[in-house]
Amino acid sequence: MYIIDIVLDNSKIPAEQAEDLLNQHRTWFAQYHRSGHFLMLGPYLDQQFAGVVIAQTQDRAELDRILQEDVYYPTQQAVYTVREFKAVMVADATPFKDK
Repeated sequence: MYIIDIVLDNSKIPAEQAEDLLNQHRTWFAQYHRSGHFLMLGPYLDQQFAGVVIAQTQDRAELDRILQEDVYYPTQQAVYTVREFKAVMVADATPFKDK
């Protein structure tokens, strides 16, 4: 499993393209969430234009291929920090609801 930290570099994102790029980014998230590769994802509440993804893939090469499909990846408009971990405890259900 992987934790992926994604931070957009707004200095590299043209203002006139920002909304369209963000929509493409969200579509990419949705595609890999539906496929089961992205288990959880969301924006950081304490950092603007940044978020986290909990992902599972067969191997790091598959994850790298998925990351390369993100609209921000080819132009280095975002920084992707990937950490691999082994889940040893997993809750059966999340008891907390978003307020």
